[in-house]
Amino acid sequence: MAPGPSGSLPLTLRLAGRRVLVVGGGHVATRRTHALVDAGAEVVVVSPAVSARIGELADLGVVTWHRRGYESADLDGAWLVQTATDSPVDHTVAADAEERRIWCLKGGDPDAATAWVPAVAEIDDITIAVSGGGDARRASQLRDAVAAALQGGELPLRHRTHHPGGSVALVGGGPGDPGLLTSRGRRLLAEADVVVVDRLGPVQLLDELSPDVKVIDVGKRPDHHPVPQDEINQILVDQARAGKVVVRLKGGDPYVLGRGGEERLACEAAGIPVEVVPGVTSAISVPAAAGIPVTHRGVATGFTVLTGHEELGHLPLGGHHTIVMLMGVRRLATTAAELVAAGHDPATPVAVVERGSLPDQRVTVGTLASIADRAAAVGARAPAVTVIGDVVRLCPAWTD
Repeated sequence: MAPGPSGSLPLTLRLAGRRVLVVGGGHVATRRTHALVDAGAEVVVVSPAVSARIGELADLGVVTWHRRGYESADLDGAWLVQTATDSPVDHTVAADAEERRIWCLKGGDPDAATAWVPAVAEIDDITIAVSGGGDARRASQLRDAVAAALQGGELPLRHRTHHPGGSVALVGGGPGDPGLLTSRGRRLLAEADVVVVDRLGPVQLLDELSPDVKVIDVGKRPDHHPVPQDEINQILVDQARAGKVVVRLKGGDPYVLGRGGEERLACEAAGIPVEVVPGVTSAISVPAAAGIPVTHRGVATGFTVLTGHEELGHLPLGGHHTIVMLMGVRRLATTAAELVAAGHDPATPVAVVERGSLPDQRVTVGTLASIADRAAAVGARAPAVTVIGDVVRLCPAWTD
């Protein structure tokens, strides 16, 4: 069988406790010495002069430094040699290593080397090593691209073998657009054995999961909670106790009217490791998707977020304070009437943003006096966010 195009075989070397010779003391030698020390190798540096960092390592006894030129006897007992003098000495070292059957890394001349060091990145317990055919820049670019894909959850990081001890991650999925899920959230989703999902999360991402990932739908709809919160808490605990990596994928942010605090406390009380990954809350992102800033210089300096079920009489009066209501579209007429009764101007602008950030987003605008009728006329329904205040006039849909 003919050899491959590079005539090489990628390998991982166990260098802990094994002698490695570095000939040279400049930038390449310094970088390689650091990597070899991290690998646990017994590093010997031969060079009349070295960088300050190699000198520090020698002073600490981490490496052995011989302050002289190279001698062939320096290869005695070496498993690997790195030559980086940028002089004819490199060729001498390489020839001696070839004669002794010692693998040689030849700085600046990969074609004449018998070994190459790949571009390496470590993501958790995964090591990425990319060889660019002797082109270090090419290898680094490829390594960075693969590392970014792993960190962003675009490539699977999930363990395929049993691992003791489960965990739970409460992941804020944002308002619905998969692109608004954080890179940390995507990465955890790619590692999950079990995903417990709400109907308001970026459910499109479930299609990307491996077929053996268990998906548990606990989605709630207005006046319809098929899985009570206590049962959701118990599902998270039970799945984690079974040794599973569990992701609780929630809409918006777990801690903004999402009951994430209750879920965290339940997991902690059961001794389950839990991580909270913030999400892009719909209280801010959905108005933004409609072109409405919840604060704006000279218009509004603060805002209040409600579920639409709270007592409204205590809210600040005036359109200069923005009110954002989540989950309140069904009782919009009652809410508007209560706000007017509490002293808010009936002419205060209002926007109802349905399915914010998604392709079928719809914005209905009006005032406290008219918004209920306008929303009813178009059949507005959840999921929707209602914004009340003068900032609504900044919305492109505002024409009143």
